[in-house]
Amino acid sequence: MTRCKYVVALALVAAGLVQMGFAQFIETENLLARHFPTKERYLANIVALRFGSNLIYHNGPVIPTAFVVPIFWGPTWSGSDSGVATSLTNFIDGNGSTDLGYGETHEFNVITQYYETGPVYITESHLGLNSGALYDSSTPPTNVTDAHVQAEVLKMTNNSPRTDTVYEVFLPASSYSSDGSYTSCGGPHLTYCAYHGNFSHGSYDVKYASMPYPSCGGCQSSGFSTMQNFEHFISHETREAVNRS
Repeated sequence: MTRCKYVVALALVAAGLVQMGFAQFIETENLLARHFPTKERYLANIVALRFGSNLIYHNGPVIPTAFVVPIFWGPTWSGSDSGVATSLTNFIDGNGSTDLGYGETHEFNVITQYYETGPVYITESHLGLNSGALYDSSTPPTNVTDAHVQAEVLKMTNNSPRTDTVYEVFLPASSYSSDGSYTSCGGPHLTYCAYHGNFSHGSYDVKYASMPYPSCGGCQSSGFSTMQNFEHFISHETREAVNRS
């Protein structure tokens, strides 16, 4: 029976159907909690995976009604990858009155179990309601550090970020992300595919995510396009940034 469960779990990973499993695994195992792990890191510890349990709430503040602003950094997002950028913006924002985007889906609804003092619960939200995508045509460094991502958020918000918004910075294929000694696809120490975090700016708590290009097999789900792999990252990082996992 144990072997059967192991094989089934591997099949789910290969099919790209373990998004919720990733989130549960990272939290319950406390493994670099803000990182979206590569498939290799996930599979190395899969015997510890527990499907079906709720995510763990650590009693911190949440964003009851959240918004998301994608920041596309680099000239290719207005060139060869413009179609990907448009599709990802539509995934977040929706594209009409009948499609309000990711924040109105059953998948996002999973985190409405979270709340903060009151209690005030997280609600489904039209994530793109307050702003569309932001484009920065400057070329990012090859190694985009966490400090670079935070600085980019402040630059693109004119040093006036909102506290109810997650700023998700998308990197081109020519760059990789680093968080300390850990890196994404293209870096010397592949450990994660994307991550989220927060930092203080004056009296504001700013929420953000680093979204490196899924240019390696460790961050690609079988049969997924570049756009779909990015959507996978958006789903994971948005929920965890909103519920402060």
